[in-house]
Amino acid sequence: MRIEENTGQRTQADVSADSFRSRYERCTLCPRACGVNRNAGKTGFCRMDARMFGARAALHMWEEPCISGETGSGTVFFSGCTLGCIYCQNYEIARAQVGREVTVPRLAEIFLELQEKKAVNVNLVTPTHYAPSILEALKLARKQGLVIPAVYNCSGYESVEALRMLDGWIDIYLTDFKYMEPELAARYSRAADYPERAKEALAEMVRQTGEAVFEENGMMRRGTIVRHLLLPGHVRNAKEVVKYVFETYGNRVWISLMNQYTPVEKAERLREAPELKRKVTKREYEALVDYAVEIGVENGFIQEGETAEESFIPAFDFEGL
Repeated sequence: MRIEENTGQRTQADVSADSFRSRYERCTLCPRACGVNRNAGKTGFCRMDARMFGARAALHMWEEPCISGETGSGTVFFSGCTLGCIYCQNYEIARAQVGREVTVPRLAEIFLELQEKKAVNVNLVTPTHYAPSILEALKLARKQGLVIPAVYNCSGYESVEALRMLDGWIDIYLTDFKYMEPELAARYSRAADYPERAKEALAEMVRQTGEAVFEENGMMRRGTIVRHLLLPGHVRNAKEVVKYVFETYGNRVWISLMNQYTPVEKAERLREAPELKRKVTKREYEALVDYAVEIGVENGFIQEGETAEESFIPAFDFEGL
């Protein structure tokens, strides 16, 4: 498959892409605003320069039903991360220990290849620090026939300015909302400002997507899904997240309550938080689900059975790259 850029269309996006590329020179793509010149090979918190690296691009069946469907979500896992949680289940790629360089034209090809494999969407996992390159790849792929939705699958720790530049290109925001307690955000993700930044980012995401739109087969075509991964011992924080999201947006957004927290012993900094070296109990998760029902959440997803297994973590073997 050959990708050729066809100029003269979507002028506004061309301008956005140019503006985005310039931000690699003094990077402020995430709230950490490191300000390093990634074009010159420098790296900030995400550990990545301006080159784009990935670890896997394949059909993925383990997302929410309206994202995975029957044929799978076309998921692209990127290397590096702007948040760096100490309990990260994808620690190998988040810490940039694993990755293969992917050019913008190649990423556009990957999107089209995933569509040919019957992916119901292209699912961009940890995309924040590569947003300029991803925007260019989406532009190329749309011109060459990409019609499935683009999913921005992120940590919630986002720059509103960067999100605004993606307006019109992202169809679905699949965002985490990890913390309402700054102390937890500081302890586990070195980001005490996470609650405020996540609130601001979510407001922009909902502004862009509006009410959720579904196709006849139940697949989401447009909308925002807010995920919360329940951490062991932190039901109170989880309830605060659910309360804030529901009281602010009601049933305009979908809330996904996850019990799949997996204590990965190889995660390099998990030793700093021994309280996280266990799975979430059934009682903890049921307390969270019951609370969501009590306050009136109707549009949501829950997980049933045993999901906290390393088998749910895909192999980062460069498939599809």
